[in-house]
Amino acid sequence: MTDVTDGVLHTLFRSELGGHEQVVLCQDRATGLKAVIALHSTALGPALGGTRFYPYASEEEAVRDALNLARGMSYKNAMAGLEHGGGKAVIIGDPEQIKTEELLLAYGRFVASLGGRYVTACDVGTYVADMDVVARTCRWTTGRSPEHGGAGDSSVLTAYGVFQGMRASAQHLWGDPTLRGRKVAVAGVGKVGHYLVEHLLQVGAEVVITDVREESVRRITDKYPQVAVAADTDALIRTEGLDVYAPCALGGALDDDTVPVLTAKVVCGAANNQLAHPGVEKDLEDRGILYAPDYVVNAGGVIQVADELHGFDFDRCKAKATKIFDTTLEIFARAKSDGIPPAAAADRIAEQRMADARR
Repeated sequence: MTDVTDGVLHTLFRSELGGHEQVVLCQDRATGLKAVIALHSTALGPALGGTRFYPYASEEEAVRDALNLARGMSYKNAMAGLEHGGGKAVIIGDPEQIKTEELLLAYGRFVASLGGRYVTACDVGTYVADMDVVARTCRWTTGRSPEHGGAGDSSVLTAYGVFQGMRASAQHLWGDPTLRGRKVAVAGVGKVGHYLVEHLLQVGAEVVITDVREESVRRITDKYPQVAVAADTDALIRTEGLDVYAPCALGGALDDDTVPVLTAKVVCGAANNQLAHPGVEKDLEDRGILYAPDYVVNAGGVIQVADELHGFDFDRCKAKATKIFDTTLEIFARAKSDGIPPAAAADRIAEQRMADARR
């Protein structure tokens, strides 16, 4: 991007955003592409993370999101046991308005220019078909269709991993990993959320949902009429008798407004960056709410796309995603032994793994 504003530069160099290795601002005037590629760490290997396509209100907001998401990917990949660091890309704009084949090809050329330091995949606003296009100009592209040598939709294993995190949370809190009879609220039933709902229903959980897209809600209720629907997220989190709350939309779901009124005893969902700001994890703990760190339980998708680089095998990936159950329990045990919230315990483990790799 040209004409970078002072606000963007300020965001780039704020040390508290995580000390990123590299940030690339991309612009292709012919296609209207404006994108940010952020590499947080390559200590464990090439940075791996998806491409988000979203109508940000400003360039500064886009940069901030890319930085936060890239940092989260470093921690996610470390906790998932992958030989990858963390990176993320965001394309600025409404994908329904500006996404074209030419724009995606231009984006692929920018990713390719990094020479393999960044491996991209799907995220909010991008899909398998989009990655097939990007792969035409960039070999470091995952999340492609099986027809083009890829593994297909990574949201299947993302949902499965979150489900394993929920089972671990139930084991830790109630002494039994089963979710039968538990009341679970799912906020956002799009690519990942609707698969999560199916897992929950299969084991006999009671499910309540909400989504800003009416068609997403209808897709669930038409198939599963027993699923209840809340008017909005605020109504959902206040639902009486909740056992588990699963944020599965955009980040920042847990903040100073939501935590005090949340009725659930467990938070375990697929959304990235669920904690709106530092300190929210302590607020959850003070209220006796068990938080399963987002980047740990939602790692099923990145496990899948990482495997695609070596010749995809679904059973192998599912076996790795199943281990999210054990990893989540490990975090809860570390939190208890260190006297810290689970989010802090997960960070400590991930940071130690990255530090060991650097040495």
